[in-house]
Amino acid sequence: MQTFLRILQSAADSGASDIHLKPDAPVVFRISRELVPIDTPAPSEAWLQSVLTEIVPAHLHERLAKDHEIDFAYAPPALGRFRVNVFQQRGAYVISMRLVKATIRDFSELHLPAVVKRVSEAPRGIVLIAGATGSGKSTTLAAMVEHINRSARRHIITLEDPIEYLFTDKQSVIEQREVGLDTASFASGLRNVLRQDPDVLVIGEMRDASSISAAISAANIGHLVISTLHTSDAAKSVQRIMDFFPAADRDQARRQLASTLHAVICQKLIPSASDTLVPAVEVMLNNSSVTKLIHGDQLDKLAGVIEMGGPDGMQTFEMALYELVKAGRISSTEALLHAPNPEALKMRFQGVVLSEHRRILGSRE
Repeated sequence: MQTFLRILQSAADSGASDIHLKPDAPVVFRISRELVPIDTPAPSEAWLQSVLTEIVPAHLHERLAKDHEIDFAYAPPALGRFRVNVFQQRGAYVISMRLVKATIRDFSELHLPAVVKRVSEAPRGIVLIAGATGSGKSTTLAAMVEHINRSARRHIITLEDPIEYLFTDKQSVIEQREVGLDTASFASGLRNVLRQDPDVLVIGEMRDASSISAAISAANIGHLVISTLHTSDAAKSVQRIMDFFPAADRDQARRQLASTLHAVICQKLIPSASDTLVPAVEVMLNNSSVTKLIHGDQLDKLAGVIEMGGPDGMQTFEMALYELVKAGRISSTEALLHAPNPEALKMRFQGVVLSEHRRILGSRE
């Protein structure tokens, strides 16, 4: 275990975000998004098995033997907290670990747009934080929860698999429940949560129709629900939620979501001029136009409504990337590389803004 703990310490000291361990292969860190082999002896299968015996929580041993993959949190003293995924490949176990920052950063430290703070102060509705793996969703969610915790007297209940950031009660009262440890499953936790008098419900990830239905029910009766989703933009987030439901139930689910959704925040992390990562954030707020489009299953038109909603705090990825380039925080090359529609962004750089119907909306000085 001492070798394993030294690897974790080295990862923390080098600013790595992830650690990858597999038998008879170099230990690899992810540093500034690049995979970097580490100069240390390659782990053997027996050594990895001994590590797993030490770090896998007792209540997960049976699930690992049955399913050959598990998630859990690991927090060795003085080394921080790690999100751990163990899975099997070619008949042998592999460990993938992500370092969870001990300090919960606020919106300004994360360089998030001001509207995110306003969204976190909503009294009710569903807030979705979307993006690919490694886009900072959990960090943004933690910042939102901590803002509520510091600024409002609310009862916050989280359902997580596993628990990542640890919160301490400030103005709010927070209970964090880990699936498999504090509740048998997301489904059972969600079935009972409304009996626990929550003001804010945090669901670690929307993963099935039951979690979506529970979120809609909670939002419908006046609760704020915050969750994450693995999708790339606002329109795809709404479509992904619909895809969880059988075809026969989608119309009703769509109507319910249209009336309870508060906002969708989508993130991408972009390499900056100073060799750090900065977020480009798409923001969709549910106004009357958004409600109408979701209700009518016209999701392809959402981008145009977001574009026109700039004065209210809405922005597309192209708008966010344009502002980051304008502020000198990222290069135009990086912006175009990460733009969903590079052609539209190029035209924006030239002062021309198009609607989704390729009609010129205006020009920029």
